[in-house]
Amino acid sequence: MANHYRKITMDGLWDNNPALVQLLGLCPLLAVTGSVVNAIGLGIASTLVLLGSNLTVSAFRKFVPDSVRLPIFVMIIASFVTAIELVMKAFTYELYLILGIFIPLIVTNCAIMGRADAFACKNPVKESVLDGLMMGVGFTAVLVVLGAMREVLGAGTLFSDMHLLFGPIAEGWKITLVEDYTGFLFAILPPGAFVGMGFLIALKNIIDARIESRKAEITPEDSNRPQRVRVTG
Repeated sequence: MANHYRKITMDGLWDNNPALVQLLGLCPLLAVTGSVVNAIGLGIASTLVLLGSNLTVSAFRKFVPDSVRLPIFVMIIASFVTAIELVMKAFTYELYLILGIFIPLIVTNCAIMGRADAFACKNPVKESVLDGLMMGVGFTAVLVVLGAMREVLGAGTLFSDMHLLFGPIAEGWKITLVEDYTGFLFAILPPGAFVGMGFLIALKNIIDARIESRKAEITPEDSNRPQRVRVTG
């Protein structure tokens, strides 16, 4: 059972990461990652929707007919997205305005629908909740890394405007890496997001290739030991 949970965890974080491997949810990922705060905001919203939808779909999977399961999944996801949207309007209104249409568009995120249809409707609640959490964390991690890259290159800062998400306590979190930085507009524009995402996918593929090559080079100890041959005459 521990190995099963470990596999679910590694699938979400690395092996089957929704952004780097499945290449799902790229529209909001590329659109809002101009800064870290935007990335964290969208990542938290997506993770909460993943958790809620996986939990609900798994809990009621035996009562949903196959003929109407997809419309029901959409309704479940839309309900959680609406709840998240109302919460953001109440507590992080300025960030909600910045993210704009990409919060409601979480309903159409293929990563969320895919986990509901491919995993949650076929597995118990505990495994489905873990899958939703790990997929959400993996997706958020890619968002944050890409957002940090673009913010550093585009504005020369890191963690700017974090008060939009965490309140007045985060007003001093901004780090200015380059004084009097004129900015690199390409990094903030959509083409910069595509290039940055390409570098992240390439980096993951390089790491995976090196891990596989190291595994192939490992020789079992038994194969290096001299074999004793018994001869009878």
